[in-house]
Amino acid sequence: MARESGGLLGRLRLEAPDMPEALTRIAELILNDPEGTAHNSIVDLAERAGTSTATVTRFSRALGFRGYANLRVAIATETGRAEPARWETDISGDIAPEDPLDRVLEVIATADTRAIQTTAAGLDVAAVERVAWAIAGAGRVELFGLGSSGTAGREMAFRLERIRVPVWYRPDPHTALTNAALLGPGDVAIGLSHSGRTREVIETLAEAADHGALTVAVTSFGRSPLAEVADVVLTTSVHETTFRLAALSALHPQRVVLDLIYVAVAQRTYERTAEALEVTVRAVEAHRLPEPTNSRKRTRRSRGQ
Repeated sequence: MARESGGLLGRLRLEAPDMPEALTRIAELILNDPEGTAHNSIVDLAERAGTSTATVTRFSRALGFRGYANLRVAIATETGRAEPARWETDISGDIAPEDPLDRVLEVIATADTRAIQTTAAGLDVAAVERVAWAIAGAGRVELFGLGSSGTAGREMAFRLERIRVPVWYRPDPHTALTNAALLGPGDVAIGLSHSGRTREVIETLAEAADHGALTVAVTSFGRSPLAEVADVVLTTSVHETTFRLAALSALHPQRVVLDLIYVAVAQRTYERTAEALEVTVRAVEAHRLPEPTNSRKRTRRSRGQ
């Protein structure tokens, strides 16, 4: 079985010891038999854990899911039993130095696909909608992230900037802190960290929160320090492989979450977005090589014959 250290099961192994006793019992049931649990109803799981259905719902939400139904989908997807993900083989995340590239490609593609599907299954769409509306009307939007999370933040800033959103990505921690201090009600601050434990990102998001901005955490750990300082928590799932540890593998799931936010903002600012995209396309059009005409294509083919 693929290693789950960065996925939902990995999160449970890390977080279960710090959970209240009733939630710990639920987590242990899932960890001991994830495939069986994926087939349990909420009543079945509550009875097995010796708790109530309300506690199972609370457990699901603590992990960033809207309810138990979404948690079941995430468990099933991660264990390879979900209907949308009919994996013909269960490929290990281990990559040996001598492995051929076709197998390496299969391992990477499988890991990334599973991570994206698990992220999508557990994503709180209502929370994404709240963030999208806030960004659409924000006075300014600030994105904070370091390392590979910074790559996702920089790309998101570029996308939003192109549809006339006043957005900045701050790679320098001191600059990030000083700009977070200038935010206020009506502004949005988004912090990205796979672990949710990057000190600079936590401090920056907390600073933005102190000044009344809406704070958003994008992290793989819904009970992390970063999540604790955020108004909205959007969780991602990661499946690491050899040479691609969890933090490096988090980029694609982060991009899925940010891409959904971007599209949601574009939907809610449709006229402004359409006009901005048209203007920007025209601005760079002169820097693109012209499309080859049919005659040119035929000439090249005839010369090659």
